[in-house]
Amino acid sequence: MDLKVGRKGRAQTTVSTLNTAKTMGSGQLEVFATPAMIALMEQAAVNALELPEGQSSVGTSLSIKHNAATPLGVNVFAIAELVEIDRRKLVFTVEAFDDAGQIGVGKHERFVIDADSFIAKAQARNQGM
Repeated sequence: MDLKVGRKGRAQTTVSTLNTAKTMGSGQLEVFATPAMIALMEQAAVNALELPEGQSSVGTSLSIKHNAATPLGVNVFAIAELVEIDRRKLVFTVEAFDDAGQIGVGKHERFVIDADSFIAKAQARNQGM
């Protein structure tokens, strides 16, 4: 794993009826949903990573503020910066913006995992349900 503090990732989308608060069930209005903003921030963090084959990362913690509403048709992008590495734990600062400025900010933690082992444990945990 060759990761260094300062790596950045970016993700973008356009607000549509698919990612509004009304559609996603997080509110009643046709504005960019908080869950959609969080997913975009996580995607930006994943895009900052280049992990060896067989490894992946999973999100484990989020602390996010959604500060401004974004209407239909407006472009939104998120930026994640890797600010701390503690063995397999990765800490990112995350921000989201629309054409008018910042709409969200926070911190996101991910863990680097062995993909096959992780899936096997998840399947074993859910057998017999």
